[in-house]
Amino acid sequence: MKFAYPGLTDRDAELSRAQHGSNAVASQEVETFWDKLLGNVKDPIIIILIVALGITVLLTVFGYAEWYESVGIAFAVVIATFVATWSEHSNEQSFQRLLEEASMIEVKVFRNGHLTEIPINDLVVGDHVLLQPGDTVPTDGLLIAGHAEVDEAALTGESEPVRKTALPEGAADETAGDDHRLARAGLLVDGECVMRATAVGDKTRYGQTMSELLSAEDRLSPLQHKLTVLGGHISTFGYVGASFIFLAFMFNTVILQGGGLETYWAQDGGLIVKDVVTALILAIIVIVVAVPEGLPMMIAMVLAINMKKLLSEKVLVRKLLGIETAGSLNLLFTDKTGTLTQGKLSVSAFLTGSGERYESLDAIPQALRDDAGFSLRNNTSAVIDASDPNDPKLVGADRTEQALLRFVSPYLANGSGIEMVDHIPFNSTRKFSATQVTGERDLTLVKGAPEVILENCTRWLDGEGQVRDLGDAAALRAAMDELSARAMRLLAVAVAETPIDAETNALPDSLTLVGVFGMRDELRATSYQSVKTAKEAGIHVVMITGDAKETAQAIAKDVGLLEDDPKAIVMTSAELAETSDDALKAILPHLYVVARAFPTDKSRLVKLAKEMGLVIGMTGDGVNDAPAVKNADVGFAMGSGTEMTKESGEIVILDDNFSSLTKAVLYGRTLFKSIRKFLIFQLTVNVSAILVVFLGQFFGFDLPLTMTQLLWLNIIMDTLAGLAFAGEAALQRYMGEPPLRRDEPLINGDMWSSILINGGIIAALSILFLTSDLSREWFSGGHAVGTPEAEATFLTAFFAFFVFVQVFNTFNARTQGLNLFEHLLDNRLFSIIIPAIMAIQVFFISFGGEILRTVGLSLGEWGLVLLLAVLIIPIDLLRKILRNRWIGNPVSATAG
Repeated sequence: MKFAYPGLTDRDAELSRAQHGSNAVASQEVETFWDKLLGNVKDPIIIILIVALGITVLLTVFGYAEWYESVGIAFAVVIATFVATWSEHSNEQSFQRLLEEASMIEVKVFRNGHLTEIPINDLVVGDHVLLQPGDTVPTDGLLIAGHAEVDEAALTGESEPVRKTALPEGAADETAGDDHRLARAGLLVDGECVMRATAVGDKTRYGQTMSELLSAEDRLSPLQHKLTVLGGHISTFGYVGASFIFLAFMFNTVILQGGGLETYWAQDGGLIVKDVVTALILAIIVIVVAVPEGLPMMIAMVLAINMKKLLSEKVLVRKLLGIETAGSLNLLFTDKTGTLTQGKLSVSAFLTGSGERYESLDAIPQALRDDAGFSLRNNTSAVIDASDPNDPKLVGADRTEQALLRFVSPYLANGSGIEMVDHIPFNSTRKFSATQVTGERDLTLVKGAPEVILENCTRWLDGEGQVRDLGDAAALRAAMDELSARAMRLLAVAVAETPIDAETNALPDSLTLVGVFGMRDELRATSYQSVKTAKEAGIHVVMITGDAKETAQAIAKDVGLLEDDPKAIVMTSAELAETSDDALKAILPHLYVVARAFPTDKSRLVKLAKEMGLVIGMTGDGVNDAPAVKNADVGFAMGSGTEMTKESGEIVILDDNFSSLTKAVLYGRTLFKSIRKFLIFQLTVNVSAILVVFLGQFFGFDLPLTMTQLLWLNIIMDTLAGLAFAGEAALQRYMGEPPLRRDEPLINGDMWSSILINGGIIAALSILFLTSDLSREWFSGGHAVGTPEAEATFLTAFFAFFVFVQVFNTFNARTQGLNLFEHLLDNRLFSIIIPAIMAIQVFFISFGGEILRTVGLSLGEWGLVLLLAVLIIPIDLLRKILRNRWIGNPVSATAG
């Protein structure tokens, strides 16, 4: 074995564990089903509903309300809370299982005089850990033997592997520099080493970051904030409406029907008490009616429905309200590597000695392609397994060499018949590597930094493989400068017929240039359009990266971040640190790139953006990203990222793709639209019902709508209609609208115009229906007008009219435009539930009897009722036409 250490004994390990603790990291507390349920019950609308439920149960006990109203409200509460809780809990359980599987890592450690494997959590300070390529560093420690190339991107965001060397024997731990230290979550990409654990568990950098997560502040999501405000307004509206209706009922009873105060007080006291109690009950029922109990249920349903749709778009929603928050984003801080780019280095361009550029292997002329393939295949120290040509295994190759070898993958299987004579490995001083081969061709193959290789190049190979004089190479250098401006890493490949000088290891004097390869982490094919979509949606996108400023600026330019803003700012972390908080807030609207960024930069930017009242999103994949992801309003964790980051975010982007993130924004906006559509419909019902009950008192109607009818209307309209709006289609035009401010009210001006105008018109039509002699003649049921039988038919027809005018208003509420059938069939729930509501209403009105104060209507009477009820559709279309003319069309303005 290359390394051998006695390691700790079991007794030593126990003592170390007692003194320093284990390697287990404190994780975020996982909410139980009941914890989540309790949290959902604390929703302001749910609290109002529970109060209404208590009042209704009390009224039922004293015989002033029917049992089914209590059941209806209880059903709405249970569905609303349990659907949301179950959806979150089941997703969270699956997520936790993934985390547990990922954390069951076995670590190679020297214990009791031999090498063994133990669970990662059993590591203690003082353990000697053997690390090999592909191993994740399990804890913080010092490298005491061997060497390693470590990818610390998860910790620092830097994509370049860092070389680590062993601490000199006998040196004190305090003298160790960063090049001797390893940190938990790093990944060994090359080398082999032994690490001595110096810190475990919560005392590691990883553990300290997790501790920061556990103390991260929470604040209400934009939707929760708006619902809290709305809940207060609804309560106020209900109490004020109830007070007016109590006074109106008593005014009607005492003045209009009782003959004045003196006469009224002269009657039996029991009758007076009965009237007061009836007025109080009616007022309380109005409060119950005013509360849209279908709203939380509809929110829960639409979240659950969209969660499933998003999963098919490679977006896993861990916390349901994260969808809605995504729809409200004003500002999005995003990583570059793997999110906007593909996350791996690849060859993007190949330059010949004349400066001619090719962007794929197949585009390079055959003879030159063969020379390039031969040179790269045989000038590498990597072990190549090309048994699967589509996915060759490259062991021992760094990122640059992997990119080059994958570019010439068709040539990787052609290594037989070639024998290596001598080899000069790459180092940072020489800046080149060389391999002398014999067999099929006797050549010295060279690759390295272009500025070094080109100094010794006197010739170059053209497309036919013919050798030409290089000259001053001005065209080639201009082409290289162009690639460098696009943030590409350049590497030159050349050949020589002279053998390697084993004594000097110097670069051969006369080289023939095969070509210059341009490599970079290329943009995803969808990134430019996705960033454009986000910008059109009014989301300010800021790219935060560990790359150099020039590289970051080139990527930002290619992805379209710097378009459309002549004041666009690109900053480095150092420049950011020199900028005061107030100054940074002032320039934030024009900031698009932060280069050479540290984790603290992300947290600071999130904090300042919150202070500006913005809704912030943050993407992340590494441990260093987790605190900022946690503190943002909505954290987008990348599917390839660390478990800690996934645990911190509300949404996991399974394919790491920025375009998937924009899908989450679209569905978030669709959810918000659905909520607004339901509120337009439901509050119109509430306004019109309260107005009819209030105004009816002044037209001689004690109860134009009975208490039971009001409660039944509340159950059927609120609960079922809420579900009807839960399946609305996600329309791409929503991404053309600006995001809503955090403090923007849930109900906007256009909604109020619909609610108040339609509610007022429905109330006016209802009063006209109640007071018109014509309507009494139409709905007399064949009996003489004024008889009890005719009155029963008339009041039944009025109840049917009031119900169906609300049903037809659902078509008005579901679209802001004039086309009421727009995407109607895309919402299957609406297409099923609205006809079902109609059928249920016809049935219960026909057979409601004394409970609903209804009698059967003839077919002609039903036809007339529907004809009168459908008037609300042309009335609202007229409102929309006038709105479009005077104020503007909110649909055409955002259609895309």
